[in-house]
Amino acid sequence: MTEASMPDGAADPAAYPLPDPDTIGDEHPDVTGGWLRPSVFGASDGLVSNFALIMGMAGGTSDPTPVIIAGFAGLAAGAFSMAVGEYTSVASQVEFARAQVKRERREILRHDLREQAELASMFVAKGVEEDVAREVAQQIHSDPDNAVRVHAREELGVDIADLPSPMLAAVSSFLSFAVGALIPLLPLILGITSLAPTIAVSLLALFGTGALVTAITDRPWWYGGLRQLVLGSAAAGLTFLIGSLVGGVAA
Repeated sequence: MTEASMPDGAADPAAYPLPDPDTIGDEHPDVTGGWLRPSVFGASDGLVSNFALIMGMAGGTSDPTPVIIAGFAGLAAGAFSMAVGEYTSVASQVEFARAQVKRERREILRHDLREQAELASMFVAKGVEEDVAREVAQQIHSDPDNAVRVHAREELGVDIADLPSPMLAAVSSFLSFAVGALIPLLPLILGITSLAPTIAVSLLALFGTGALVTAITDRPWWYGGLRQLVLGSAAAGLTFLIGSLVGGVAA
């Protein structure tokens, strides 16, 4: 029997063919891996922080040289900082998850029946009949490794076969931050001393990154774009004001 011959409205659910477990979720983007969040956050943070930094420096001096130096310093420092922070954060998260999984394994090996009952109780809470839940829990516990995987997923929300990679998170964060931070610098690197191109390019990039993020959310593209544009513009405007005040005092 094929999926096409058994529509979703079929009267007998037991007759519906089971999909290949390895293909379940293929139509969804990766929301738990170690690259998506740091990439999105890194690009946005790099753009906003370096745009604000450049505007703050430009508010305090009319000489483009220190503005460019500050922009490159902000790019390098921010990219390395983001990479180190992401690596440490994700590594600590993975180490904590593995420690909890080891603890769960010890509990299963020492108190198998109690852990079976605990798992059955979780299935009952999800709407499974108690007799069925107990039978399923017993079958799962027939393989200790499988029991550990299921308990980790049900109790800890952890898929021990798909833990995020600290190195992948660090590299993704570093590269995305550098790309985002480079955008406000481009007009200055090309020798354009006027702030207008830097502002225009940065505002377009802010809207673009905000709109791009909505491709993996349920928000409309214009909402994400405008939200990023308003927040990034506010940060750059306030920093420019502070730079102007500091520059005026220093003068």
